Amino acid sequence: KSSLLNAITGQEVALVSSIAGTTTDPVSKAMELAPFGPVLFIDTPGIDDTTDLGQQRIQRTRKALRQADMAIIVVDATRGLSSYEAQLAQLVAERQMPALLVYNKIDLLPPKAAHPERNPYGLPQVEASAATRQGIPALKAKLVELAPADYWSERPLVGDLLQPNDQVMLIIPLDQAAPKGRLILPQVQVLRDILDHGASAVMARIEEAEQVLARFKQPPSLVITDSQVFAQAAAIVPPQVPLTSFSVLFARHKGDLATLAGGAHAVASLKPGDKVLIAEVCTHRTSHEDIGRVKIPRWLNQRVGGELNYTWVAGDDFPENLSDYQLVIHCGACMITRRQMLARLEEVTAHQVPIVNYGVLIAYLQGIFPRALEPFGIV
Repeated sequence: KSSLLNAITGQEVALVSSIAGTTTDPVSKAMELAPFGPVLFIDTPGIDDTTDLGQQRIQRTRKALRQADMAIIVVDATRGLSSYEAQLAQLVAERQMPALLVYNKIDLLPPKAAHPERNPYGLPQVEASAATRQGIPALKAKLVELAPADYWSERPLVGDLLQPNDQVMLIIPLDQAAPKGRLILPQVQVLRDILDHGASAVMARIEEAEQVLARFKQPPSLVITDSQVFAQAAAIVPPQVPLTSFSVLFARHKGDLATLAGGAHAVASLKPGDKVLIAEVCTHRTSHEDIGRVKIPRWLNQRVGGELNYTWVAGDDFPENLSDYQLVIHCGACMITRRQMLARLEEVTAHQVPIVNYGVLIAYLQGIFPRALEPFGIV
């Protein structure tokens, strides 16, 4: 696997050794796969290790598989499909996940040797050699061919809510958590999507939002605000002007807005002492007014009328004991793919635990839930 990854990327990304078990942790490499675009390859540990440490490696491999959009199952062509690889092939087939079976080391087969048999799971397959680069171009072409259909037609962020020449107002607070000299990624992506659809944008801090709004000759077609100032923005923006937040937009773009909106209603059933999981994807500098560690817990405690029992996780960490929680609160997911966010949604809902994201929850807590979801036809 590691040799093949190096051949695909054209770089010595992964450590290669003839000793089994060299890859102990997933190794990631981003690259541009023309004409598809940017992709991230994850070289996982093998699943043929029966030791205690091997079981941990298998868990990490399965975790990576849950988050992936496509699987590449690598088989040693000199020995054929083993029971381990057959398990993976069966797993991806059951999940109806795009997958490619790659028979590596084809250069080591005798000239007249029979080619690898067709796999019993009907997966597409190619033959390649990491050593000689034979079959690598065909492998890349097959990956592009098998790419999930929704990757060729981007899910909407905000463009489907706009018409050419529409004006959009963005209300962006510049608090202590804001990166110095920069906008945060969701704001940049929304701004770019507005421009891509022929609309224009006016940005303002919450302190100047009322004066800026008054200067519009026609009311803006849409106002998008940071969730932390949702209530202030709602008081300023006229009721007839559609209003939502960056986080609500990303709830739809990266996950499933209806599921996350349904999770907000679980707040009404919370009582003091209930366990709440707060999950953030990125690790960032926290402050005394951090949204996930300070503000949301404060607002939730006020609504419930007592202290809730909070657990925080960051990065790739996601606990297995999800059924212990009465609610999961997720960040906006701007730093992960939609497949990764959907995997988390599926994992939480499989445990019959409600899940909501920051922006949807804040809209609910601040009494502007229907208005924030109105642009999407969800109540």
